[in-house]
Amino acid sequence: MSRRDLIDPESRVPLDALLEAMPGGFNSIPDIVQRRETVANMLAGMEVPENPNVSKEDRTVPGPAGEPDITVRIYRPVNASGTLPGIYFIHGGGMILGSVAGEDPTATMLCDQIGAVVVSVEYRLAPENPYPAQVEDCYAGLVWMAKHADELGFDPERLAIYGASAGGGLTIATALLARDRGGPALRFIMPIYPMIDDRNETPSSHEITDVGIWDRAGNIEAWGWYLGGKEPDGYAAPARCEDLSGLPPAFIDVGTVDLFRDEDIAFAQRLMQAGVPVELHVHPGAYHASETFAPDAALSKRIWGLRLDALKRALA
Repeated sequence: MSRRDLIDPESRVPLDALLEAMPGGFNSIPDIVQRRETVANMLAGMEVPENPNVSKEDRTVPGPAGEPDITVRIYRPVNASGTLPGIYFIHGGGMILGSVAGEDPTATMLCDQIGAVVVSVEYRLAPENPYPAQVEDCYAGLVWMAKHADELGFDPERLAIYGASAGGGLTIATALLARDRGGPALRFIMPIYPMIDDRNETPSSHEITDVGIWDRAGNIEAWGWYLGGKEPDGYAAPARCEDLSGLPPAFIDVGTVDLFRDEDIAFAQRLMQAGVPVELHVHPGAYHASETFAPDAALSKRIWGLRLDALKRALA
């Protein structure tokens, strides 16, 4: 039986349509520039109308020491009053794809639904920029956001990080750097189906080979490009981090038909064993990013309901 047979039927409809138009999924496109363009065009086709409740501003801010500046997009609720919570947003894409623009609808929705100042970071991508460029860019953006809390209008004691897939792995890595460098205090982290283990040895990493969204071959390729021949440490691949104590409370979710299922469940267990409060959800029938591809599915609405509820509680 194919693992695709385990997918929630309602969530499978757009996936089947994607694979009919693009056999093998976007990871089957060998040229990385063409693959990025294909993914960007696909996400652009899923754009939602502009939200009048949210204002946006792009700004260039200092990058890591000795490295290029980075761009961030700042989202503010138009009619909010008082000091708001803050959410630092890290886009996904396997360290090789993705952009602030591609995940603009999600960042906009979080700003509107949570009533938070959201700052989304445009970090450098592999293979042109291998590790640690991504982690260092994300940390530099977080430091800038925290330092400018008054100007941005959020409470630095109510600051969370949100990121999915590669963004989830970078969420954890950025929180580890903040812990180890005495950086910004974090109230909460929400790494969504995070990409955290380069070893590809879990059962789910062997099971997910033909779903069409982030299968085994594409994951191995992305890790190779990301690491660029370097030996991974706990910031590159947080599953390798030996000491998880002192991290902020976390919310992790992952689907049963997601390659990252087992590494994420194991990581959540290790966080709990290290004394970190964790809310873990494993969604039957969900594939990688299914809530993005099938936003109207009942499963997707349940997934988002749990995330938004957790963020509201954590940042109250």
